[in-house]
Amino acid sequence: MIFPHVRKRAILFLLIAGMVSCRKTETPAPAGTDTTGEEAPVVTFDINSINDTYADVAPFVYYPKWGPYNVHDPIIRKFGDYYYCYSTDVGYGISVRPGLQIRKSKDLVEWTFVGWVFDKIPSIGASFIQQRGGTPNNSLWAPSVLKVGNEYRLYYSLASNVGRLSVVGLATATSPEGPWTEKGLVVTSLNDNSIQTNAIDPSVLVTSSGDHWMYYGSAWDGIYALKLNASTGLAQTSNDKGKRIANRGFTAGKYNGNIEGPEVIYNPAQNKYFLFIAYDWLETKYNTRVMRGDNPDGPFYDFKGTDANTNVDHGPMITAPYQFNGHGGWQGVSHCTVFDDGNGQYYLAHQGRPGAGKYFMDLHVRKVFWTSDGWPIVSPERYAWENNANVPVDSITGAWEQIILGYRVVPGYADEQVSPDFQVSIPLTISANGTLNNDPNSKWTYTAPWLEMKWSNGFTDKVLIQMGRDWEKKTNTFIFTGLNNDGTAIWGKKSK
Repeated sequence: MIFPHVRKRAILFLLIAGMVSCRKTETPAPAGTDTTGEEAPVVTFDINSINDTYADVAPFVYYPKWGPYNVHDPIIRKFGDYYYCYSTDVGYGISVRPGLQIRKSKDLVEWTFVGWVFDKIPSIGASFIQQRGGTPNNSLWAPSVLKVGNEYRLYYSLASNVGRLSVVGLATATSPEGPWTEKGLVVTSLNDNSIQTNAIDPSVLVTSSGDHWMYYGSAWDGIYALKLNASTGLAQTSNDKGKRIANRGFTAGKYNGNIEGPEVIYNPAQNKYFLFIAYDWLETKYNTRVMRGDNPDGPFYDFKGTDANTNVDHGPMITAPYQFNGHGGWQGVSHCTVFDDGNGQYYLAHQGRPGAGKYFMDLHVRKVFWTSDGWPIVSPERYAWENNANVPVDSITGAWEQIILGYRVVPGYADEQVSPDFQVSIPLTISANGTLNNDPNSKWTYTAPWLEMKWSNGFTDKVLIQMGRDWEKKTNTFIFTGLNNDGTAIWGKKSK
């Protein structure tokens, strides 16, 4: 068996009472028993127990069972033997307490709920908003975390009932599980006529030379880069907003959709900085774009060579709402975190909302690969312990499902982008005689792990093939991911 279906691990439950609605209305917390410090019995983990929907464990009293559920805007970093995931205050169909959720995992598949960063809304950020006539939200959004020396730094987003009256604050700890102490505000935004972006969705990068950069923003005026003081973790220059590094297109003077959730990494093998950005409405058309550059503060360029700070839509788009045969599909697949395992294997993680119910929020973790010309591509299926062994050529021929991640512009936000615009799989036949879909003018060649498909319509798809898990059918199969010569992502999985 390629992937074991059973793993064992002891789970530590931490119970913290009190909750506040992610819909920004206060709700009484259910009573609970404090089991801090008590070790739960060893339980059997079955990968098939991970479902698309989770109404049975959604009530707050079951939060120790949330695992990969109720995850939105994740940040994942590896500290010691564990990957830690910090995420927005959300819950399916319920009110949740504020404070940013923490999970940990040794294998990126089985996740243990740890607890919360804060036990209430941070006072420094709340005071800033209140002093300017706003009411802080009863939830925190989109954290970022890193380790600097022996100090863990966590950046949080706090917005309000007033548009763009928001803050990004900093808290520190000596352990990835806390306790956390507020240190101050890094950047703020006001609801005035100033040119600025919304101060939410931070992501922090430390360069090889020791410079610290924070990337943040949501709609309004695009994505910004802000230089930080490496010693304090706060802005290098007080009240600095940074500079805009990315924007997107307009139609008839209206944004083509949201732009938010930046993440920047440096890949030494490529000697490039990569900027990942979420496009569109988070419940439906949410998708991920990537650009690259030579410097941490830009400029970054898209697949066509256009500066990311130009008012056009940028690509490639490497995740988008998708649907394989016999499944309801996944929408809202963005606001990503990108990280590596310390040995050069990169991963991309994000929320995924099933077509069966767009208010469910599942953690998706996918492997990242790199094309020969240095662009990141991600697996069409979630990670399930698979290795990167080459697939023999005689395993490639047969029937596949292929998804071409096309895109349709629908300007606007929640009210306009009501459809996820699923990219639906189509049949693909890879024949032993070297043809595609029985077309003598469409040919394929394979040099492991790369399959090249040259189509008679002029498109060429270069995709990486590997073993993978068919999450829709709960079995193992072969999968591929890549780009075509126009920069469009191509996904596939073998059906038989």
